[in-house]
Amino acid sequence: MSRYAVLPGHEYKAFIPYDKVFLVDPPKPTHIHLYAQILSLRPHHVRLSRSFPELGFPTDTIAFDYAIYALGSHLPPPLNLWDTSKSESGDAVYTGLKTQACDWFKQKQAIIKDAPTVLVVGGGALGIQFATDIKSVYPEKEVTLLHSRLRLLPRFGEGMHDEIKSSCENMGVKLILGERLDLGSIENGQAKTNEAGQKVVRTLLCTGQTPNTGILKSMDPSTVSDTTGLVRVLKTMQIHSSAPSPATGESDEPNTTTYPHIFAIGDAADAFGAIPAGHNAYSQGELASRNIIRLIKASETSSNTDYVPEPLEDYTPGPPAIKVSLGLTRAVYQVGPSIGTKDDGVPDLQAALIWPFFGIKVEKEEDMIP
Repeated sequence: MSRYAVLPGHEYKAFIPYDKVFLVDPPKPTHIHLYAQILSLRPHHVRLSRSFPELGFPTDTIAFDYAIYALGSHLPPPLNLWDTSKSESGDAVYTGLKTQACDWFKQKQAIIKDAPTVLVVGGGALGIQFATDIKSVYPEKEVTLLHSRLRLLPRFGEGMHDEIKSSCENMGVKLILGERLDLGSIENGQAKTNEAGQKVVRTLLCTGQTPNTGILKSMDPSTVSDTTGLVRVLKTMQIHSSAPSPATGESDEPNTTTYPHIFAIGDAADAFGAIPAGHNAYSQGELASRNIIRLIKASETSSNTDYVPEPLEDYTPGPPAIKVSLGLTRAVYQVGPSIGTKDDGVPDLQAALIWPFFGIKVEKEEDMIP
């Protein structure tokens, strides 16, 4: 997403319509896609921002037998489309439409283009990609990447840090490690200096994502950690509520739940050390789906005394894996213990390869415009 906030002309490729996401054809689809916002969640129903009488939902409340909570996390300000900012009329600036999102990205592109100097705060994957993309597209700009730690991406091998540091130096991105932003210098949302007193014009805060768990917390606060904001889950990815142990102050490892029919996956879930990444959310989603099918089968055959229900699957995080772009063509990656680089990148990050997974065949770039 950071690439499209910097490089003009490709923003429409980032937003894939969900109309064909279930890969089924009329006239008898077994899935329904609803375009609405969730207002509240309860153990067995959800309230939406609108009703769908034409689909058999005359009110804004829909009951469910099983649910998967996959609301991810809120992106930091440079990419937060769902910001609470309002227009002068009081209406939300972004309501989920592709045209709105593309306009929003174009505004971000213009801001970066017009800024002679840019300070990117936060040396995670997003900050690294933002800084190197900006320097690649606008090599004349002064770009600084500020990180509070002495090492970049500490959850991965040291070779990742070394390659990123070397690439930043070769590109001319100024890297400042072990320093923090001078919050006292922020005026109108923009920092004027870092702790070293260096002046900047445009600041991009890439200081981490926030789990989007407020809806679930409103249903039952004990399902969400006060410390991390993540949803508590069993190994089966079912959500659970857990009270701290009187002796240790920590929650004991549970194996049962009050909500066996609700699952949480992806960035919103406290998934036993799994990094918040798409490939992990994908595998968690598949596991949750298989477990729901097993629960359904068990409930349908509960009267059969000879039936032995299949045990639910447990989730185990895979080895660390990440790919971080370092400008428009170069990237560094880690899969397990192996670290390497690639120089075969393309400006639009091969977006067309993803669209078919959502049921849309792409033969030419115009196919991604709708």
